[in-house]
Amino acid sequence: MSRAPVIVVGAGFGGLAAAVELAVAGENVVLLEREGRPGGKARTVQVAGRDVDAGPTVLTMPWVFEALFARAGRKLEDAVRLHRADVVARHGFAGGAVLDLYADVDRTAAAIERFASRRDADGYRRFAAYSQRIAETVREPFLCSERPSLAGLVAKAGRLGLGALHRIDAHRTMWRSLEAHFDDPRLVALFGRYATYVGSSPFEAPATFNLIAHVEREGVCTVEGGMSRLAEVVADLARDLGVELRYGQRVREILVDGGRATGVLVEDVATGAREVVAARAVLANADVSTVASGAFGRAAASSVKAVARDKRSLSALTFAIVGTASGVPLVHHNVFFSRDYPAEFDAMFGRGVLAEEPTVYLCAEDRPGWDVPDAEPRGDERFFVIVNAPAVADGAPLSNEEVERCERSMLQVLARAGVTLRPRATVVTSPSRFEHLAPGTGGAIYGEAAHGAFAPLARPASRTKLPGLYLAGGSVHPGPGVPMATLSGGLSAKAIREDLASTARSRPVAMAGFTSTG
Repeated sequence: MSRAPVIVVGAGFGGLAAAVELAVAGENVVLLEREGRPGGKARTVQVAGRDVDAGPTVLTMPWVFEALFARAGRKLEDAVRLHRADVVARHGFAGGAVLDLYADVDRTAAAIERFASRRDADGYRRFAAYSQRIAETVREPFLCSERPSLAGLVAKAGRLGLGALHRIDAHRTMWRSLEAHFDDPRLVALFGRYATYVGSSPFEAPATFNLIAHVEREGVCTVEGGMSRLAEVVADLARDLGVELRYGQRVREILVDGGRATGVLVEDVATGAREVVAARAVLANADVSTVASGAFGRAAASSVKAVARDKRSLSALTFAIVGTASGVPLVHHNVFFSRDYPAEFDAMFGRGVLAEEPTVYLCAEDRPGWDVPDAEPRGDERFFVIVNAPAVADGAPLSNEEVERCERSMLQVLARAGVTLRPRATVVTSPSRFEHLAPGTGGAIYGEAAHGAFAPLARPASRTKLPGLYLAGGSVHPGPGVPMATLSGGLSAKAIREDLASTARSRPVAMAGFTSTG
């Protein structure tokens, strides 16, 4: 009889990475996915007959995927083409002022001097060195290891240098640290925006998260075929390694026997047929609050703790658009700022409502971001617009009127910054839809908000309280975002291999006259 598989629930990047790592280690792996394709939040929607990427839009930290493919004996470049964007991001402000950031520090400093002042350009140079130090300090002991504790970080501080804990600057908020580097409030808001990459407020997130500015400066890549294509090539890799990928399969319950996870009850989405699939271990690539909500049964729910409502990260109101744009030339990655950044976060985190005037992220998906970044395509283009929103969909969902008002406000923010966006067709995704996709989250996209000095240490680790059940994805360590969720899958696979090996070594073996252990 063949050995029962490790079951991975969910084909987001965390689940895909775990499946690959487990297969490389020789495990029999079955991956079950409710939808008809891989990717999780890296999804596409049909707008006017065209596929629009409606999740992550660019890739940072490509080394995560290069290393994943290398461990499988393959090369990422043979599977998909990545292009480093010439302009990391274009930023627009009311009145038409524009500032581009580049991977080159000197080039960005020169742009900031023209935009603001020489003093702010010098401040940027200091900020670039500072954010790089943070990134280098946390990479090994935090990003690439199982969820660390404060004691663990202190223990490693000697090896990293006695000033390591001070260098990560957790005692200040991002906003306070940025005010120390920049005089121009537009620059404080611009770099404070990186807090939203982890669904948080720059007024409450620790300055440690300034490392995201360095990560983006290291290189923003666009993926030929979109981010959903990246998910497809990782799924192809998993299949080539022997992973059984089963789409259209909803896991109704994680089964428990003898105090440990032993399989799943799975339902075919198309036919409603159900079956029990036994497992050596189960990995849930799902939001921890979804697991805690009972979506996979009571036993799994009791093994984790949901994120408290007042600690949830941001949700989003998104607009997948086919249409035209004119005015300020767009690149692939664009951000247009409101006139009152503090008011936005007071609305969302303080009052649980949409900001009256939001900052707008706009991805021009048909503008590749390299060679000729200012070239404007002719005719209709694909755009993906994100407006941050509070994660209250399970208590105070947005009304149609609020969504329509937000869309009008979004277009007005773009217009004040010099961009005229003319949608021909639009598909809106509200926090209620995100709550439907991940029950128990209120629509929160990033798990728990990263607020407070020790927020990075508060995320759940790979292992749950239920033996045999593991977690992966953006709501667990090391955090949200495509590369981070992918790293979480690797950490979960490592935990599964360790625990299965330990179980095998300690399994009782019947002997003549007595019982021993292997």
